[in-house]
Amino acid sequence: MTITSSAARTALLEQASKRILITDGAFGTEIQNWKLTEADYAGNLGLSRDQKGNNDILALSAPHVPESIHRAYFAAGADIAETNTFSANRISQADYGAEHLVREINLQSAKLARRVADEFQADDGRPRFVAGAIGPTNKTLSLSPDVNDPGFREIDWDFLVEVYREQAEALVEGGADFILVETVFDTLNAKAAIMAVRVLEQQLGREVPIMLSMTLTDLSGRNLSGHTVEAFWYAVRHSRPVTIGLNCSFGAAQLRPHVRALSQIADTLIMVYPNAGLPNELGAYDEMPETTAGLVHEWAEHGQVNVLGGCCGSTPEHIAAIARSVRGLPPRVLPQHQTATALAGLEPFVMA
Repeated sequence: MTITSSAARTALLEQASKRILITDGAFGTEIQNWKLTEADYAGNLGLSRDQKGNNDILALSAPHVPESIHRAYFAAGADIAETNTFSANRISQADYGAEHLVREINLQSAKLARRVADEFQADDGRPRFVAGAIGPTNKTLSLSPDVNDPGFREIDWDFLVEVYREQAEALVEGGADFILVETVFDTLNAKAAIMAVRVLEQQLGREVPIMLSMTLTDLSGRNLSGHTVEAFWYAVRHSRPVTIGLNCSFGAAQLRPHVRALSQIADTLIMVYPNAGLPNELGAYDEMPETTAGLVHEWAEHGQVNVLGGCCGSTPEHIAAIARSVRGLPPRVLPQHQTATALAGLEPFVMA
């Protein structure tokens, strides 16, 4: 079957050739500011378990909350909205007894983000995009949760592929331009998500562009499955992601060397959205917007990024400050490499 290319990929690349684009900031910490009760989360959905903390369910029980957050980020200068669906998958929602609502959560979340994006685009003519956010789940394909049984896995490949496919299908149906596989702590989980999107493309007969974002678990620059950022890129490059990058983990200061390393080898757009610094002893984020903006400005100034935003602790004020700090700076130019065989274990291996 011939897969039709995505107009969204073309449009994003066109905008990214002119300027550094801005994605939005954190949802979880913004939702916390609403001080919602369990009843607010549960609404009238009739669920039997406590829903407090189930941020994704708000698309059904209190859609005005994520809508307000989307509006605040677009008003701050964001070009891309990430759907509030980080844990809107069958595995994660099972903790809340809401797995039967996965399709509806994703569908409504994407519709909500799409509507707000289209309103802002209609107002000023600047293209806005919707990235359907898919988190890593709380299971891993690479590692055993039982130290006494290294071969044990809680889930298998086929199951995780179907979990991701179910979520991606609803996000695309709701209007998402891209599927953003974010906070990748296990490279094999990310590969399952890529496979799920490929299956979905066959169903739809058209391209569903992928964005990939890795998270680091230590300052040496590896994720939980042990891959360096370079090895991660070579492991997923075949999927032709429209963006590759890093999110969460640390603040911008700690990510600096890893952003530089990735920007030198990846022949696609680099998208980075760090935390607002490191959390304090109470788990809160103290880094001020101008501080974050100053740190990511260095990446932009050195031609290392194409898309910038914020993760945990970031606010609309952080996004506005980031947008101001990179306005007028040229976007990163994609590197041109000679053809070589590039392989990945936990480390990259290139045969020139």
